Amino acid sequence: MTTVKVAPPTGPLNLDVEAISGICGSISIAAWVVVFSPQIIENFRRNSADGLSVQFIIIWLSGDVFNILGAVLQGVLPTMLILAIYYAIADFVLLGQCFYYKGFTWRDEAAPPTPTPNPPNGHATGAPTEGTALLADYFDQRERRGSGWSHLSPVVPMMPERSAAPLPVPTKRQTFLWNAVAILMVCAAGVLGWFLSRGYSSRKPSTHGDNLPTLDLWGQIFGWLCAALYLGSRLPQMLLNFRRKSTEGISILFFLFACLGNLTYVLSIFAYDPVCREAKCQPGEASRIYGRYLLVNASWLAGSLGTLLLDLGIFAQFFIYDQDDFEDRDEERNAAVDDDESIGEEDDNDDNWDQRPLLERAESDFP
Repeated sequence: MTTVKVAPPTGPLNLDVEAISGICGSISIAAWVVVFSPQIIENFRRNSADGLSVQFIIIWLSGDVFNILGAVLQGVLPTMLILAIYYAIADFVLLGQCFYYKGFTWRDEAAPPTPTPNPPNGHATGAPTEGTALLADYFDQRERRGSGWSHLSPVVPMMPERSAAPLPVPTKRQTFLWNAVAILMVCAAGVLGWFLSRGYSSRKPSTHGDNLPTLDLWGQIFGWLCAALYLGSRLPQMLLNFRRKSTEGISILFFLFACLGNLTYVLSIFAYDPVCREAKCQPGEASRIYGRYLLVNASWLAGSLGTLLLDLGIFAQFFIYDQDDFEDRDEERNAAVDDDESIGEEDDNDDNWDQRPLLERAESDFP
């Protein structure tokens, strides 16, 4: 007879301090698992990593390395150690993308934003070079008059080629809705993960020796080095955005997930219920245990809160430079409409030409 193992029944839902800490911790884990995915996809989609600061990734990677060392020495949960190793692997992926697209360089060059798509004739109209200075006008006139090589035969009609319509740019409302849905999905995944893990969590009472958090010297040193590197990592990215006057090439979801992960991680640390030595806490004992607990996690709190504030500065850059990019796109769109109208007028004039073979034009009134 076979037996079927089922999950143990969960108790009634009670949102106490421990539950709030668990929910926030699960949401933080879910956010940090997917934090790098939007930027990796953005770099792959654009086939470029010009918007991402190499120094930002290198400093962040160094912070993750010290985070691993501090987590091992301080004796944190195995889940947090596994996540720290996962962060380092994802950092290597982003760094590999930067080296692949930019070349092996440690410097951040303020390259201008990616130029707009080519004009309808399919040839870029950038600064003239030795090759384009002589041929640009020729290609332009040939495309406008429809006199390609296929028109050498008199039996081929002269039909102007139509350019492919550019991909529509998502509006601000569409971008906002997509980001909001992504954030809600991550939060829902975190809450669901906490709810499903409640039945498997151990409810062993704490002993007298494990209720007071302990400080490890090297664990704290590496923890504070990790916090300092996390704080310093945002500065190269903000400086690069300022020099480029653009945030193009950076996924805003990358920083939204980072903010969500840091915010919920801080809340999970603050939501701590001290466990006293006896069933009833002595006067001041709970406060002493809670203060000791915050002192042990002070470096991680400082790193998360500090990067959260610096990310607000990056969001301000998104808002400021996005307005400028929106105005530039309007000007380019208006210029493209004017070019299409001028091309259409020339095509109307081209309709007056006699397109018959030369031998049939002898008695024609056309020039």
